[in-house]
Amino acid sequence: MRVIYLCQHFPPETGAPQIRVFEVSKELLNKGHQIEVITAFPHHPHGVIPPEYSGKFYMFEEWKGVPVHRTWIYPSAKGSFWKRLASYFSFTFSSFYGLMKAKPTDIIICNSPPLFLGITGYLGAKLKGAKFVFNVADIWPESAVELGILKNKTFIKLAEMLEKFLYKKSWKIAAATEGISEYIINKGKSAKDVFLLPNGVNTDFFKPEAPDEDLLKKLNLQGKTVITYGGNLGYAQGLDSILKTAAILQDDYPDVHFLFVGDGPERESLLALKEELNLSNVTFYGSVPLEAMPQIFSISDFSIVSLRNINLFKGARPSKIFPALSTGTPVIYCGVGESARILEEKNCGRIAPPEDPEGIARVIKELENLTKTEYEEMVATGRELAINEYSWNRIVDDLLFNIEQKNKHRCTCAYFLFYIFYLETVVPLK
Repeated sequence: MRVIYLCQHFPPETGAPQIRVFEVSKELLNKGHQIEVITAFPHHPHGVIPPEYSGKFYMFEEWKGVPVHRTWIYPSAKGSFWKRLASYFSFTFSSFYGLMKAKPTDIIICNSPPLFLGITGYLGAKLKGAKFVFNVADIWPESAVELGILKNKTFIKLAEMLEKFLYKKSWKIAAATEGISEYIINKGKSAKDVFLLPNGVNTDFFKPEAPDEDLLKKLNLQGKTVITYGGNLGYAQGLDSILKTAAILQDDYPDVHFLFVGDGPERESLLALKEELNLSNVTFYGSVPLEAMPQIFSISDFSIVSLRNINLFKGARPSKIFPALSTGTPVIYCGVGESARILEEKNCGRIAPPEDPEGIARVIKELENLTKTEYEEMVATGRELAINEYSWNRIVDDLLFNIEQKNKHRCTCAYFLFYIFYLETVVPLK
């Protein structure tokens, strides 16, 4: 099968969308399929295009074996909403050139957000005679409205019209979570045309390792219960609640230490809150490359994943859950809904109420009293869940099953017609 993956973000950028596109593309290649990625020049999260990519409109490269067409984007980090919009539309239009440079294809998978890129995916599929698969990783514009990012009522209405149009015109829709699937079906898309393409993990790369003693010593964490947050330091994560939890635990549980690994727009305000609360049980380690995360998990007793307490996140499956589980690191999930249900059913973590420092502290105190056997059971079930349900190999097999169904139906129809021809013509002649 020939596939084009159209997305605004791709490595060397880091983040869930980037990892998902790369890992899915790599698995498709490994399974003998043709894959090309059309993406923008790297610019996230700082809004700066690296020197090796700057000053160009188009560039082709192979990124770790994956063919990649890159086209121009107007980079915008934190600017106004209209600057971010200009950034989205700059790639929406320039990516047409990447599509024209790419080989013929059977399927175009288009990532959303940004929603506007769906315009390119839909029209590009028409031009190339391909099927259009819309990959919805976040409900937009609803998520932007709930987070207070999008307030212009006219623009919201236009975005909702585009959303409805793209859902209707897509051949199939790949949703990142069950909650997104239900939302899309409620919008009128047939359930048979919606399937799951969740976040996953490379279980060969993220695997249990012995604690890195040098890193423990470097961070002065020997003998501590290390609770690690790894990812974007953003508003949606509600990380101020974790710092307030640390303040509650600091005196009575001095061996519990919180390690923050990552960067983001809330970093400075979180550092200021740390100083205000006079926290000695919190370390901000900064960003590390993806390759260093197994080392981080090796010194972590628990991974903490936090979201703000809004309805939008009830259907969320944060990508940072799965690398933790794959390394045998139980997850403390500060949230409700889909992810909480998965972790509870599989007994590979504990659930704490979102944005509730007292409630989160109470769960951590309970975890401090776990027996060794109880802890090791969570470690084992988390690793098992990652391998059996969230490995990229398993996820891509499911993807291929859903996008190859049409071809299978065609083969079945062709076989049926041949059989009828055989019965009506060949058999009577015998």
